[in-house]
Parts: sequence; structure tokens; C-alpha cells
Amino acid sequence: MKQPVYAPGQPGWIRDLGRTGLQVSAVCLGGGPLGSMPALFGRDVSADEGVATVLAALDSPIRFVDTSNAYSEGESERRIGAALVEAGGVPEGVVIATKVDPAGRDYSADRVRASVNESRERLGIDKLPLVHLHDPESFDFAEMSAPGGPVEALVQLRDEGEIGAIGLAGGRVQEIAKYLDLGVFDVLLVHNRWTLVDRSAGPLLDEAVRQGMGILNAAVYGGGILAFQAGGPTSYGYRPAPPETLQAVEAMRRVCSDFHTELGTAALQFSLRDPRIASTIVGMSRPGRVARTLDLASEPLPDALWPALEALVPPPHVWLDAD
Repeated sequence: MKQPVYAPGQPGWIRDLGRTGLQVSAVCLGGGPLGSMPALFGRDVSADEGVATVLAALDSPIRFVDTSNAYSEGESERRIGAALVEAGGVPEGVVIATKVDPAGRDYSADRVRASVNESRERLGIDKLPLVHLHDPESFDFAEMSAPGGPVEALVQLRDEGEIGAIGLAGGRVQEIAKYLDLGVFDVLLVHNRWTLVDRSAGPLLDEAVRQGMGILNAAVYGGGILAFQAGGPTSYGYRPAPPETLQAVEAMRRVCSDFHTELGTAALQFSLRDPRIASTIVGMSRPGRVARTLDLASEPLPDALWPALEALVPPPHVWLDAD
């Protein structure tokens, strides 16, 4: 028996983003590679190629684009902004999300406001519909959440109508849980922590659901290792993968082959089929990647594949944030 297809026009392709009032497509164009970060993503991306990738997404059923102030020092936002100019503005029904970032070690309230203004200018969008606090776990939680601090500044920008919804985007689950407990965010974005081989974000997702938040899932390929049926990197989440993870990946590849599919297809659809997740963010830097990702999302997979993969998940002690 084949599971439902996650394809444009099918039920479940356009989803509500929690209580925000925003609707997003099941697949989101991730802007991390767009500005060219070869050290992280393995290749240079020209400005023309980045803009063309955004235009390909805008011309597709993808209705959601995610970026950040700091991606390639703002170049990702500039390229998205250039594509929006070429497209005649933000197309109807498309949501553009970004993230506030520190400047060096400055993650003050003033820096949050400056980051929002920089993003507005680069993207050419006066009122940003969704702005995340990005990777706050490298900073002291008490200072970040104190009165007059960056969290309060982001809340104020939302409450004053300067921006739309506010989100929390981060990695290390123990630290992100502290921010989630503040109860002030509308959206949770996790990366590398809810994949075929890492389930450490599970309690965060459950808490976000309890709060009525929208949930976004990024880096479902774990930095690339889950994207390949053979070969590929041996790191997970941009650090060397533990032996148990490497063994699980190889075993999952064999299972996928037995079911006449590939690991990358299963890795993407693992996230798409989770009813808690509104959109799965996939980094793209080539126009052809847009159509390829949509093909992977819509490939019918047999129901029996999922318990076979689930039996191979590494134990919690090898997950990325395990103590």
C-alpha cells in the first residue's frame, strides 16, 4: 500500500503555520546556500544562479522561502530581494521569512532592531511576515531573556505591528527548550534534530504543539549524509558522525533499496509526513533542484518502509545533542 503523495494540489500541500494566520507550502526553499557558502555547502553559487533558483521556486508550487540576515553576510537576502524585484514583488500567497542575527558578539535589543531593518532593505519588504530569533544558544540565556534584551525587543516589534509573527530557530535542544518555555514565540524552527537518525527534538515539537505554535523542520539531510544512496559525507550536522549513526545510515540505505527508493526520498518524506510539521525547509542553490525536490516529495512510498526504517534508528545517546 502506498502512502498519500505530498504533491502540489494534493490535500496537505498548503498548511496552516500554527496560530500565526500564515499558510505555507509543505516544502520551503531554504536560503542558506543561495548566497554562496562553499565551506559549508561545498560549492560557490553565483549571483545569477542564486536569483534564478529563487525565481524557479516562485514559479513553482513552493509558496515559502526562508533566509537569514547573516547568511553570506546578507547576500542570501540580497539575491532573494533581487528575484522579488524581477518577479514584480512578492507573489500572492508566498511567505518570506528571515531571522535576526548578532553582529559578532552583539546580540542586544538594538542589534535585533538593526537586523530587522537590514533585512527589510535587502528583501524590499516593509513588514516582514515572520522573523526568527536565530541560534541564540551561543549566548547567555539570562542576558538574552532579560528585560530590555533581544527577546523582549523581538516581542515588541511584533506587538507594535512592525513585523508579523516571531519564531525561535535553533539547534541545541537543551538550550532551545529554555527559550520555548518563555511562551512568547509563535513558531519553532529546528534543524538537524528531527531526521531519520536523530530524534532529539521530539520533546520540543510536542511542547510547541501544546503551545499552539507552528513548526518548521530544517536540515532533514543532516548536512548531506542522508541525501545520498551511496557515498556522500560521513559527517552529521557538520561534525563527524558517530559509528552508530554511520551504521544506521548504511542499513537504511539497504532498506530503501529493498523498497525500490532512495535514502534522500525517505529523509525528506519522513519530515513531510509528520502532522506536527507545517513545512520542511530544504536548502537549494540550483534552479533544477527545485523541480527535483518536488519530485522527491511526491514519490509514492509503501507504508511498510517506515517501520523498517524506524527499527534502525540509533539509540538516543548517539544523537547530536546527547550528553
